Amino acid sequence: MPRYATIITADDGAEIVSAIGEFEGADPPRRTGRVEQVAPGVRIGMVRGGPVDAVAGFGFPRRGLDASVVRAATAKLKAIAAPAVDGEPPRRAKPRKKPARKPRKARPAKATPSDAQG
Repeated sequence: MPRYATIITADDGAEIVSAIGEFEGADPPRRTGRVEQVAPGVRIGMVRGGPVDAVAGFGFPRRGLDASVVRAATAKLKAIAAPAVDGEPPRRAKPRKKPARKPRKARPAKATPSDAQG
């Protein structure tokens, strides 16, 4: 039976195997993402062109820092506000304290029809 894998594209452009199934018939199943036939050794989580345990063009990514992780960390560091020029770190805004609830005013009790006759 042919094996089909659903390939999704991550934010960094890597093509990742997200689902694998064996199906009888001529047409692959219809799912979200791209579906293609893969070799028997391909497993979920493999990346196209991954260097670790490579099988038929797919392999697991290296652990550690790759280019996409470095780019993401650099972007986060640039987004953080720079410290003030005089050497003091910028002060954080204090959260607004909500005022306490005011107690409700007591309403006079309504007279019932039986009290009005007496």
